[in-house]
Amino acid sequence: MNRNLPFTISKNESFYERLGDWIGDVFYDILPEKGFELRDEQVYMAFQLEKAFKEKKVIFAEAGVGTGKTISYLLYAYCYARYKGMPAVIACADETLIEQLVKKEGDIEKLERALDIKMDVRLAKSRDQYLCLKKLEHAAGKSQEEKFKDIQRGLPKFVYGQASMLSFDRYGDRRDYPELTENDWNAVAWDPLQDCFSCELRHRCGQTLHREHYRKSADIIVCSHDFYMENVWTKEARKREGQLPLLPEASCVVFDEGHLLEIASQKALTYRISSEMLDRLLNRLTGNEVRDETLYLIEDALQLNEDFFRQMSYEAKEIKGSDRFELGKSKHLLEVANSLRKTIDSLTNQLVYESELFVLNEYDLKIVDEYLDQILYSLKLFIEDNKGIVWYEQNSSSQTLVIMPRLVADILREEVFTKNIPFVFSSATLSNKGDFSYISKSLGIDNYVSFTVDSPFDYEENMSIFIHEKANLEEKWNAILSQLNSAGGKSLILFHTKQAMQQFKEYVAAAGNLPFSVLFEGDSEISRLVEKFQREKETVLCSYHLWEGLDIPGESLSNVLIYSLPFPPHDPVFEARRKNSVSPFEEVDIPYMLLRLKQGIGRLIRTSADRGEVHIWTEKNQPIEVSNAVLDSFPVQPTFVK
Repeated sequence: MNRNLPFTISKNESFYERLGDWIGDVFYDILPEKGFELRDEQVYMAFQLEKAFKEKKVIFAEAGVGTGKTISYLLYAYCYARYKGMPAVIACADETLIEQLVKKEGDIEKLERALDIKMDVRLAKSRDQYLCLKKLEHAAGKSQEEKFKDIQRGLPKFVYGQASMLSFDRYGDRRDYPELTENDWNAVAWDPLQDCFSCELRHRCGQTLHREHYRKSADIIVCSHDFYMENVWTKEARKREGQLPLLPEASCVVFDEGHLLEIASQKALTYRISSEMLDRLLNRLTGNEVRDETLYLIEDALQLNEDFFRQMSYEAKEIKGSDRFELGKSKHLLEVANSLRKTIDSLTNQLVYESELFVLNEYDLKIVDEYLDQILYSLKLFIEDNKGIVWYEQNSSSQTLVIMPRLVADILREEVFTKNIPFVFSSATLSNKGDFSYISKSLGIDNYVSFTVDSPFDYEENMSIFIHEKANLEEKWNAILSQLNSAGGKSLILFHTKQAMQQFKEYVAAAGNLPFSVLFEGDSEISRLVEKFQREKETVLCSYHLWEGLDIPGESLSNVLIYSLPFPPHDPVFEARRKNSVSPFEEVDIPYMLLRLKQGIGRLIRTSADRGEVHIWTEKNQPIEVSNAVLDSFPVQPTFVK
């Protein structure tokens, strides 16, 4: 304990007393001398956090845009990690935002320089952010393009045993390949169908080496909400398999944009069965000398699996604006699912008998058994549980059945919030006018402290909002392009769906040469796109993810263009929420849209020196309750553009 704290503690002083004194010195003396703005709201937040750390409580820290939330919680997380001798975990909303925390000239780098300290901060990214060597081999062999072969040629020599691993560099991070489009990256990135357990390159894999690296962080591990919750749900299973949990034990946890944690929790608890999963699993067994009875059951299971996914594909209905397909539970589909479940259940019993005969590879059997149990449980939920949320996904190479629990509060209460450590929820939007009961109940949090502090910015002076009503898409596109020309780029365009962004991308391509660059999410690795947008002022960045967390002060982001009001899609997840509501539009759609809208508007003003405009395109003749709710949410009175 007390390992290299940025302050000294005498025998007669407690850590918390000295921490409070040091925090005061930092905000009132050190940071202002280094050119930081002194914000009363930020100082207030900092001293409110002290109670949560001292008493090891959950705290909902609702602070308006520009408060300086990140610096406040970083100071506490860093000191507490050093005091306890265990790293703090900071979980951001998604993978696109974790790079923002450690970017060049970001809050961490600025704090290190101002306080003359060095924070050991390491990123723990989700598995799909790493290169899969097996998929790369396949893509390089199949594709005529050189880009995949170039990646292969650039791999460290130790990967294929041509050099020692006594010293090696980490490799294989998505960020290392910024030139790859989203589709290119998906062709070589890890996905859930990869059998890492039996891969002969596992211990030379970039993902494995990154895991070993971030687990050794002394101060802070930064990850996404999704990854943190995946760690929670997989911890015990990984221990049973002789693996380390994805994350080490933490001294404290900060959930940045904490209002989004419920969604991540549901995603992490989701069960997914792909059409290829059973085929890959059972083909492993056919390489062993198994009895004919077992082989016949394997053949039956594979045929029923094919029938099951064929029937799902036939019954699934496409949902506009979503990559999920609506899936009903017809009598025939349930019959096929039940036959598949019974056959797999019989097969698992046969495998027990085979194992007693010692004809099966023990390691193969262990892996297959674990996955078959997961498939059986997923089928049970699909057949018997009417409370779960079900949908279907498909792409060119795979079909997937997805089952998500509706409520996660009980599991979170037991698995997460019983830990005797500080948990900090940080966001500008955690409560309903100071009432935190909705988020606390949805996450299973019974005891907490909370506070709300407004933004320090003078929006009346610094921000203008314009509302545009356009009758059709072409009118909207022309108006957006006209606004971009007037602004000379310097704009962030936020889309409510990927499909809407893609339509606009095609329009821009047809428009010909523009006097500014237009960057689209998915064309390159996201953090590199953001860096380019910030560096090159006459640039436009188009995104459907960056409604939250993007922090670009200065002239580069002088305009925020909101393509349409960001209502939730009509996919199975939100349909389930609507079905559980008395007034779905008022209780689900409007609150979601307003939350997203406020976050998007909040990308514009990041410092007191920032100035700019927000342009929002709305539909003509929208319901009066929507218009009133939108107008009430604005920090300034808007101007209506005809």
